[in-house]
Amino acid sequence: MTYIDYYKSLGLDKSASASDIKKAYRKLARKYHPDVNPNDAEAERKFKEINEAHEVLSNPEHRKKYDAYGKDWKHADDIERAKAQQRQQQQYQSAYGGQNVYDDFESEGFSDFFESMFGGGRAASGGGFGGNVRFKGQDYNAQLQLNLKDVYQTHKRTLTVNGKNIRLTIPAGVEDGQVIKIKGHGGEGRNGGPKGDLYIQFQITNTTAFSRDKGDLYKTEAIDLYTAVLGGEIRVDTFDGTVKLSVKPGTQNGTKVKLKGKGFPLYKKEGSFGDLYITYTVDIPTTLSAKEKELFQQLAKLK
Repeated sequence: MTYIDYYKSLGLDKSASASDIKKAYRKLARKYHPDVNPNDAEAERKFKEINEAHEVLSNPEHRKKYDAYGKDWKHADDIERAKAQQRQQQQYQSAYGGQNVYDDFESEGFSDFFESMFGGGRAASGGGFGGNVRFKGQDYNAQLQLNLKDVYQTHKRTLTVNGKNIRLTIPAGVEDGQVIKIKGHGGEGRNGGPKGDLYIQFQITNTTAFSRDKGDLYKTEAIDLYTAVLGGEIRVDTFDGTVKLSVKPGTQNGTKVKLKGKGFPLYKKEGSFGDLYITYTVDIPTTLSAKEKELFQQLAKLK
């Protein structure tokens, strides 16, 4: 398909105003009108060309797309969507410390996205893409709701998308809001282009006694006054079992202890875990027997 410069067709440059475009079109339309040039094939071709140029350049939205993408302006929305997807992927990489959050689900790098979508580089002229343009199919988006307990271990899950079952391996340590890409499970491509992709965003709810910050877990643990004052041994529930902790004598309310490696699995780091932080809250008794009150009074006098 031969590239036609609409500005040249009207004898203008890109800085032309809307008024300039209108005046140039009227002047040329009169000159090449079929009624003025009967049986003149070249004049008829020129008349169609300037009408096409005017139709595009007189529409502000169409003109903006034409200025950006040349003869491929009609596919501007597809191109912009591709760029947005690339920016989104870069944002996810930034959010997750530079790692590619899609690696578990496709091996092809995202840097090849535009090449696969447009079938090669830009054309040498005309500001557009290669003549035989292939467009990638529409991407689909879905959400998968899981509980925090579900992502403590790597597991498999089957999803049904558009009537098709997709078997996924969900790695341990997936974050709330994280997005994965499943290549080739989107809409059909156009003009021989590849299928779109399926993007799944995780929505992870937490119904546990723990709060999570990436690989670290946090929990409060109540201890009685006597254990806080005298010290002792308590049992604490971690995410995958119970451990014994020694409480030091004179432990204050709000004291924090760290249980190394007892946190949440680290994403894509098999066998590695964050830490568990326990914050003690001292339980002050609200009902005391007469004997207990007497003993506390004696202690107060000793102070």
